Amino acid sequence: MVEAAFVAWVGAALVVLADGRRGLALGLVLLTAGLAVLAWPAGMAFGAIAIAAGGLVAAGQCLRSGPASWGIMPAGSTPRLIICIASGLLALWVAASVTSGTGAPLRFAVLLVVGLMGARILISHEPGAVLAAIASLALALGVAPGLAATSPGPVAAIVGALIAAGVMFVPAGLARLASIPLADKDGA
Repeated sequence: MVEAAFVAWVGAALVVLADGRRGLALGLVLLTAGLAVLAWPAGMAFGAIAIAAGGLVAAGQCLRSGPASWGIMPAGSTPRLIICIASGLLALWVAASVTSGTGAPLRFAVLLVVGLMGARILISHEPGAVLAAIASLALALGVAPGLAATSPGPVAAIVGALIAAGVMFVPAGLARLASIPLADKDGA
């Protein structure tokens, strides 16, 4: 299971570090694979299938829109690389040391993906990258109920998968409007 958590981290890091559609799609595929594998033993077998389906639909749609390049580590992405490494170390420490009980890989993956995708949404101005980060965040929040002591059922995973798949169908023009900063009180 530790391997699946590492795959989820690599996928999340690719979503944060990539600006091109190929890099974002590969990140979504890796993130989806890691989260689906982690959700299965957490008592969410049907939820894992839903997460896999929603993530693959999102990655397929991501591959169809945006700049036709990998766009991994473009100029000026050093702060994003530092965020990926630092958040991975912090999430590993929290999952392994601070919390107790089983399910540390799932805790690591959920904590890491939520943090990285929140940062990616806030620092990005590219509509494709923002939509991929929102889809990744929905997938992570879909598997988060698997952290409970008893199985919560597949509803959260199904809703997360539907949101992840659906958000990638938002037209780029609407996504671009959503990423334009609003003016402050002074009108600047």
